[in-house]
Amino acid sequence: MSNSLALAGRTILVTGASSGLGRRFARICAQAGAKVALAARRTDRLTALTQEIVEAGGQAVAIAMDVTSEASVEAGFDAAQSALGPTDSVIANAGISEGGAAVDLSIEAFDRVMSVNLRGAFLTARAAGKRMLAGGCAETGRGRVLLVASIAATQPLPGLVPYCASKAGVLMMGRALAREWLTRGINVNVLCPGFIETEINSDWFESEPGKRQISRFPRKRLMREEDLDEMVVFLSSDASRAVTGSVFTIDDGQTG
Repeated sequence: MSNSLALAGRTILVTGASSGLGRRFARICAQAGAKVALAARRTDRLTALTQEIVEAGGQAVAIAMDVTSEASVEAGFDAAQSALGPTDSVIANAGISEGGAAVDLSIEAFDRVMSVNLRGAFLTARAAGKRMLAGGCAETGRGRVLLVASIAATQPLPGLVPYCASKAGVLMMGRALAREWLTRGINVNVLCPGFIETEINSDWFESEPGKRQISRFPRKRLMREEDLDEMVVFLSSDASRAVTGSVFTIDDGQTG
């Protein structure tokens, strides 16, 4: 890994770090040299990962954060800064899904998805931006915000209307934030992964309908978590100094 791709000297906050992709992102950022704030509601799930990173020689801290709450997000960023120093890279990854036909879906379920996926991403990015600007990123140009969307941001998925709508919102929000912060030293980019088996969808892909879905993919397989490693590190690093407002789809050709 080149020096520009290494994350030594960076402090990265990852939301949704208690499981799935967030857990993976936190681990690979720590391996690349970053100090990592692991943010999630379920802090009990962060204990083992925090210990793993520390035992490997890294620095990590578990942060209680509910991304739907402005107060919780602000307190979480303050706690991360107290423990690790100013945060200069953020990966807004927290997300949920509520499946079902739109006519049968409760408005409460719709609101839950939008509150975590879209409102949560905004609160996370805004809290990061305020602190990065206060820390002088307009002069250093080292601010990095990565919003994790999905191929659902551009591809309609049956039975997942709220999820698709929320991720489309994340995509455009990332582009708008990048434009707003263009001259202020913060790069904002959006990652749109394809289908990867994680805790949120493992039951589906083990079912017969899920297996049929996989069989319809051009390569007839799910992606692996590690397929996103290099892009996540790149977009969090100094190497991405000239990259902002971009949307990166990594889906193994699933939308091809």
